[in-house]
Amino acid sequence: MSAEKPARRRDSARSKELLVRAAGELLAERGFERTTVRDIGERAGVDQALIARYFGSKAQLFIAVLRAEKGDDAPLDLFDTERVRELFERIEQRGPGPIFQAAVQRPRDPAIESTAREELRVRMVAPLKEIFAGQGLDRAQLRAEVATAAFIGVLMGRSAGAFAELAAADPQELLPLVQRLLSQ
Repeated sequence: MSAEKPARRRDSARSKELLVRAAGELLAERGFERTTVRDIGERAGVDQALIARYFGSKAQLFIAVLRAEKGDDAPLDLFDTERVRELFERIEQRGPGPIFQAAVQRPRDPAIESTAREELRVRMVAPLKEIFAGQGLDRAQLRAEVATAAFIGVLMGRSAGAFAELAAADPQELLPLVQRLLSQ
């Protein structure tokens, strides 16, 4: 009588979750182009072939990361000090996520580009546009885009270490400066 190995239980939901988490971490560290499916699979501790099986492609996994990052969060109001502080802390821990990266570097995949831009619009630009329009300011859309670009520039410059004092500054010190800059 031969002893059969018990069938290995597959947990597709858990594998998907691990892949999305690993991809999000690697995309924040390296960006889309420098992140390979092999690296994602290794980081997740699952076979890289599962990316194609569950998501179709690395590009579709990237889109899943964007949607997962959104979660149940309300859109970001750059004048909400607590939300901005949380964002600074998250970026310090994980680096700038795919949405911020897509704002400064055009992805090669059109689906990724359109999804990232839409997420950026929904999460940051639209709430600011509403605030500016509610204040009766002219060109609310333009103002919202400029404020978003300035904020992302601060985050990316800080993360990259391009500006020594900005990178070394405590977020508590930066928040009022950034908010004052955006409100002008």
